[in-house]
Amino acid sequence: MINLLPPQLKNEYLYAQRNSHMVKWVVACLLAIVGLGAIGTGGYLYLHNSVETYTTQVSDMQALLTQQHLSQTEKQVQDISNNFKLVVEVLSQEVLFSKLLTQIGTVIPSNAVLTGLNITKTQGSVDITAAAANYNAATQLQVNLADPTNKVFSKADILSINCSSTGASDPRYPCAVSIRALFAANNPFLFINSNGSTP
Repeated sequence: MINLLPPQLKNEYLYAQRNSHMVKWVVACLLAIVGLGAIGTGGYLYLHNSVETYTTQVSDMQALLTQQHLSQTEKQVQDISNNFKLVVEVLSQEVLFSKLLTQIGTVIPSNAVLTGLNITKTQGSVDITAAAANYNAATQLQVNLADPTNKVFSKADILSINCSSTGASDPRYPCAVSIRALFAANNPFLFINSNGSTP
């Protein structure tokens, strides 16, 4: 079948189709952001409720000191104190992912994309995987992550860079880079350092 439409009308149809695809992507991104916000808020509310519960229990136990045997009360207070320390320790390692992802997104070079984020068993570090257009973009990502002005990581080490167009899922980004980054001591993306503020 011969397409006899004028070139301008063909272009208008082409751009209309592209616009509809872009609208779908924008809606998908907005839904993902809303989902991350809901997960972060739910996690914060749960942890906040746990801290309040343990704080209330400590106060109640201290009030019972005058009514019960001292040795028994001291043991109960010690148990609750240990539980409270555990909650604080868990909170100190809790990462506010919605804020962290936003900050990492700002330092990723334009010719690289984030493909994975994994909290490692090594305390205070995160493994970041990304795809890059070339070797320079992969190394630039490591430089950007290690920059102290970002206030996220104290250092970032490249674990591997593999540039191979045959194994890449997207031909625009043939290089796969893996980086291990160590959180800075006072970074604002850990729950304990954010003063309990929601993401």
